[in-house]
Amino acid sequence: MSESMDIFKPELLAGKTVFVTGGASGIGLGIVDRFAAAGANLVIASRRQEKCEIVAKDLRKKYGIKTLGLGLDVRESAKVNEAFKKAHTEMGGPHILINNAAGNFYWPAEKMRDKLWHAVINIDLNGTFYCSRAAFKYMKEAGEGCIISTTMTLHKNGWPGMAHATAAKAGIDALTQTLALEWARYNIRVNAVAPGPILTEGVAEAFKAGGNFEEFIQTIPLGRQGKVEEIGNMMVFLASPAATWITGAIFTVDGGEGLSPRRASITPERLEKLIAARKENRGS
Repeated sequence: MSESMDIFKPELLAGKTVFVTGGASGIGLGIVDRFAAAGANLVIASRRQEKCEIVAKDLRKKYGIKTLGLGLDVRESAKVNEAFKKAHTEMGGPHILINNAAGNFYWPAEKMRDKLWHAVINIDLNGTFYCSRAAFKYMKEAGEGCIISTTMTLHKNGWPGMAHATAAKAGIDALTQTLALEWARYNIRVNAVAPGPILTEGVAEAFKAGGNFEEFIQTIPLGRQGKVEEIGNMMVFLASPAATWITGAIFTVDGGEGLSPRRASITPERLEKLIAARKENRGS
């Protein structure tokens, strides 16, 4: 870990339990690492339990915190409730929830089947709501809580080939603000973070079918891609005592990319290549 990323005191969130969905890969890895570095105990949940357990073990060894790896499909509300009950019993809390689970892929709207639409809406939007609702029970009992969701910047001006994802993330933005209003009376703060371009596995897969990520990065005002740890640090700040008067806010962390988007680069021809690549990867 880059020394420059260790900007918080190691005991900042000591005694707090953080429940992170989608915490075993991509941006989620940066998020769980930063919370662990701040002394929080972690529940790491995603559909691949083995991967969650490996990440949990690594963080436990690295930072000396308590961890729990859980297999969880956030699309199933009953299983979400069971997971939060288990986390509460074994780890306490959760005091902080990070809604980071997501499923995104390029597909033109006119060719999108119901199954593809629901695949993203159910994970991104429904999963965020199910987990927030499950966490609310324990946060209300504790008299405080913090919920932070990962959203995106693409829906602000539209993004060809991402109708499902942009609709889901716009829904998360609205949900964030509504829950912030409803749950403020219980001292539960609800915010969101919108990351800009970061070369995770999913982003790399999208660029295989056309486009040059390095060239794309040059269009970002700050001249580089983001780091997963930078997203994690923003979330740690929002969960910290320094942010107790912040709720209903959506923070963009994108190096200024949203100020000069190049959405025209997503052409119909490139979308066709992305569809073919996805079918090949899935063996269909």
